[in-house]
Amino acid sequence: MIKKFFIIIFITLVLSGCSKDIPVIKDLSKINYKLIDQDSTEFNFPQDLKGKTVVLSYIYTHCPDICPLTTHNIMLINKQLEKENINNVAYVEISFDPERDSPSVLKKYAEVRAIKSKDWHFLTGDKKTIYDLLKAVNFKAMPGDTTITPSGDTLYYFIHTDRISLLDKQNRLRKNFKGSNVDKKVLINFLKQLDK
Repeated sequence: MIKKFFIIIFITLVLSGCSKDIPVIKDLSKINYKLIDQDSTEFNFPQDLKGKTVVLSYIYTHCPDICPLTTHNIMLINKQLEKENINNVAYVEISFDPERDSPSVLKKYAEVRAIKSKDWHFLTGDKKTIYDLLKAVNFKAMPGDTTITPSGDTLYYFIHTDRISLLDKQNRLRKNFKGSNVDKKVLINFLKQLDK
């Protein structure tokens, strides 16, 4: 009985201090990027997110593989957090293809996936601002091959980092995961630690 008591105390102490053990990768609290969301509303990233834990990813809407998988994983994470009644979380997907991903294109991307949450923001902006932001978070994206189909459609690709990031309530980047095949349980556990 005494052994179980000490095990419970040990686990409680370890879990209560865990968010302090997640290192700060980059403090984004002093920077601000003027972006636009899927509703064409101005959005200050990350300032408008202060006070929320953030699940952040980077996409382009014509991506044939990694980006849709990443968005789908975030949808599953969102569903699980809603089940657990954890709702102080914002979901942000920033397009690194701002020339094509206008607010209306981002809105359609969300609608096709039935994403209606007011806490889910698809962001775009001018190319320089987007690429300054990507540089600040050490995210790489560069145009790859472009192909013309027999029907004349242009297919284009980006070579890019595969990532979902977690920001804490003070706008500090705390953890990165591989977005297309993230272990959702592990991400949720880290998120819960940051949400305390």
